[in-house]
Amino acid sequence: MKKIYSIFLACLALTLTSCNDFLDKLPDDRATVDTEEKVGNLITMAYPDCVPAMMLEMSSDNVMDNGKQYTAQPNQEAMYRWEDITTTYNDDPRRVWNACYQAVATANEALQAINTLGADKLKGYRAEALLCRAYGMFTLANTFCMAYDSTKAKGYLGLPYPLQPEQSVETQYVRGTLEELYANINADIEAALPLIDDNHLTGKATKYHFNRKAAYAFAARFNLYYQKWDKAIAYANEVLGSNPAGVLRDYWQFYGLAGVEDINNAYIASGENGNLMLQTAYSTAGRVFAGSSSYRRYNHARTLIATETYWATMPWGRGSNATANNPTTHLLVSNFQYGNSQVVFFPNIYEKFEYTDKVNGTGYAHIVLTSFTGEETLLVRAEAYALTKQYAKALADMNAWQASHCTSGYTPFTEAVINDFMSKVPYQKVVPTADTERTVKKTLSPQGFTVETGTQENIIQVILHMRRIETMRQGLRFQDLKRYGISFSHNRDGEEAAVFEPGDLRGAIQLPTDVINAGLEANPRKK
Repeated sequence: MKKIYSIFLACLALTLTSCNDFLDKLPDDRATVDTEEKVGNLITMAYPDCVPAMMLEMSSDNVMDNGKQYTAQPNQEAMYRWEDITTTYNDDPRRVWNACYQAVATANEALQAINTLGADKLKGYRAEALLCRAYGMFTLANTFCMAYDSTKAKGYLGLPYPLQPEQSVETQYVRGTLEELYANINADIEAALPLIDDNHLTGKATKYHFNRKAAYAFAARFNLYYQKWDKAIAYANEVLGSNPAGVLRDYWQFYGLAGVEDINNAYIASGENGNLMLQTAYSTAGRVFAGSSSYRRYNHARTLIATETYWATMPWGRGSNATANNPTTHLLVSNFQYGNSQVVFFPNIYEKFEYTDKVNGTGYAHIVLTSFTGEETLLVRAEAYALTKQYAKALADMNAWQASHCTSGYTPFTEAVINDFMSKVPYQKVVPTADTERTVKKTLSPQGFTVETGTQENIIQVILHMRRIETMRQGLRFQDLKRYGISFSHNRDGEEAAVFEPGDLRGAIQLPTDVINAGLEANPRKK
């Protein structure tokens, strides 16, 4: 396996072309981290400021090709086609790689300072730094690695996992295995959880840090992906308890709001109980998902919303014709969709533009991600319950989600209701040739675990659909497709459809070109 040498991890993280600038300033910054306040300030920079949401969303089945008559950007097209992405915009592999490894390097600097100052009195900061390191690496794993498969993890490539600030030219980096990568993430999470509390966040923007609930939500999602179902349940319990309604948002609040910007502001509000952790990022994803004319070719089109996502027929109903005075049974969120035939969107992600020069209209595009929510954590627990055949508990969580997301009059989930409904839904063809062949049900080929046909699969199918709705535009759907080995296709105007297969090697996005050129092993591709 190839090795890469560098003075600091930043050479790997920021790549060779930008390494010197980072190294020139880091030693001075590190030397000044000698108080609790400075440790806290340093950790605020240990969260990635670029995210893979657009990259992973464009790789998923949440988008389709609207035709050559519409415009797409080169990076967006490469993402959609599962090709190597060579551009270096904020949503591209190089920026995500840099941002995550810089966050990890910052967390390591904070941990070193905490060890010097005395870890006992800074246990809250230590927990946050460990979680930031684990989260940065988890984000990288979800982007540049295969889904965890207990039968193949020793053979899949992992990523370098730095555990301390690098100070030697003899430092050697190898990718290692996915099993080793997950073990390292797990070790950081397990070390952090006994220390986590919110005391050190007093006076801070708590929702923009790993507060206690966010920490356990992260642990629950990680263990779901790690196929540790019992731990996923236990950690989700710390967030949800026996009455999860307190951490689920009320979708009725969006009635009466002026439009997309007001809805987005309400959705990402730090005072919203459903938001456990928020994350800002430099990104054009907001304008992409909102259907800017420059990105309209590949997007979440009306065809998809009508047949596979928000408006598709489900036990709770279909369509989008509810009003506050005349509700009919369906998803509340389905009534807050904007756009046109090529792009239909709910503004859970919307651009926040920072002007540096208002006269010339220049500045930086930002988004605010709801990185961890009560709703997604609830579905983590429901899925883990279903996978351990605790169906009554899974159904209780699914009904809690339905109660918070649907208009009145919905049919509560029972095994009979779900089995009856799903038995009548055909599996979608991998390459549908007509809209009538699109459904909410796709063939599962779980990677490293099994799902029994019948009740277990039917419940899982509904949960996966709920997760698809809940995580739309955040990139998590691609992880679910990878985890469950769901084969699907991307239509291509004037060309044969491109098919994504179970265990598809393209599920691991290719590393940045300059990182490969520097000597780190590239992700393999099918020959």
